[in-house]
Amino acid sequence: MHIVVCIKQVPEVSDVKVDPETKTLVREGVPSILNPFDEYAVEEALRLKKKHGGEVTVITMGPPQAREALKKCLAMGADKAVLISDRKFAGADTLATSYTLSRAIAKMDFDIVFCGKQAIDGDTAQVGPQLAEFLGIPQITYVIKVEVDPEKKIVIAHRETDDGYEVIKAKLPVLMTATKGLNEPRLPTVMGIMKASKKEIKVLTFEDLGGSEEDYGLKGSPTQVVDIFPPPVRAKGEKIIVEDPKEAAAKIIDFLIKRDLI
Repeated sequence: MHIVVCIKQVPEVSDVKVDPETKTLVREGVPSILNPFDEYAVEEALRLKKKHGGEVTVITMGPPQAREALKKCLAMGADKAVLISDRKFAGADTLATSYTLSRAIAKMDFDIVFCGKQAIDGDTAQVGPQLAEFLGIPQITYVIKVEVDPEKKIVIAHRETDDGYEVIKAKLPVLMTATKGLNEPRLPTVMGIMKASKKEIKVLTFEDLGGSEEDYGLKGSPTQVVDIFPPPVRAKGEKIIVEDPKEAAAKIIDFLIKRDLI
């Protein structure tokens, strides 16, 4: 069984900055991490590999520094890593990103594709479903439990909803997006890190994927960001500190009345 996991390198949430001129996230000089939801996807792939055999390939689209996120996945136990990197892919929205990933994955013989439910820098949760559409395979999103029967080539997944969860059965190949609660991602061991440093990361460019330049990067992105800005800083609240509960209640009521809030 071959499991492909799509991952993304994202900036630390606490360090997100916006370029006022380009209206894009500032990534240079900002610490980057492996997208947390992708860690659940990698962990589940490794658990299924241990149970059923096979191999795990991690793949990402990004600049050369995205290698670091792939190396962490290799250190966790992934067998292979693929970096899709080319200037022609720059400026891609979720549709162009999904298309680019699909061009690479379609060349592989795979059974399952895992993605994190969303990336914490964009929070769109669009790449997984769009990728499944490009690949022409079933999709199960927000997965919190997975059971696979390789012989029958089916997967039964518990999908989280606002009201509980759904149990869905699908034929392989299938794409699933992982969410928190699916598992507890492992930490890379020293031995795993050492082995990862010796593994080759395959790089794919536009020439490798082929097709028309009009479908990649900024040219292939129908979504354009008009503006992006950090939320305004909220003013500090006023504290009312008194020991007597009745006096505290009276002060709160007086505070609200003076501001026409009640």
